[in-house]
Formats: sequence, C-alpha cells, structure tokens
Amino acid sequence: MSSETLIDGVYLRFYTHAHARHDGLLLSEWLLEQARKHKLGGGSVFRAIAGFGRHGVLHQEAFFELADDLPVKIEFLLRGSEADTLLELVRQAKVELVYAREPARIGVLGKERSA
Repeated sequence: MSSETLIDGVYLRFYTHAHARHDGLLLSEWLLEQARKHKLGGGSVFRAIAGFGRHGVLHQEAFFELADDLPVKIEFLLRGSEADTLLELVRQAKVELVYAREPARIGVLGKERSA
C-alpha cells in the first residue's frame, strides 16, 4: 500500500543568465548552495534554449556569440518560511535577481512506512 504526504508550500523561481556569478560561484550554484546550507527544501536548475528579459535582448542557441549567455531558471519547492529565508539571503547578499513566488500544493508519493 502506498502513502501520500501533502504540504502547502511555495514554488519559488529565480531567473538569470548562465554566466551570472556571485561570490565566486555561478549564481545558480550559489542559490542551490544557500538552500542546501540552510536546509531549505530542494532546488533544480534549468537552462533555456531561448529567451529575453526585461532589457529586451534575445538570447538563443542559434547565435554563437550569445550561446554562453542563455537564460537559466532556478526553482525550488519550499515551505513558506523557507522561501522567506531564501529571499532574505538573496537580499542580504545584494544579488540582483528576478523571481516569481506562487503558492503550491506539494505532494510526496511513496510506500507506506511500517512501524
């Protein structure tokens, strides 16, 4: 028999460029490290094949000169308090980032644990 755990949480996404750095690390690595170090849920990094941001510059794999500057999305599934903590860490570090925060119902499926 399987069990399911549901958590009311937050889907937190950050958007940047592949080469963006902070404190000697790629910004995506820095964000993941901050979350891991503070035991804040889990996160993943995804590289886009094309995109443009608030400055209107189109980046896509077809342009060799911009291929290294592709958009990156770093996303986390967190409890609300964990999202607040991660956002505060970014603010304290004075990192300029675009983010989106949405309520999420997080489900974990698995085998029922025996006592």
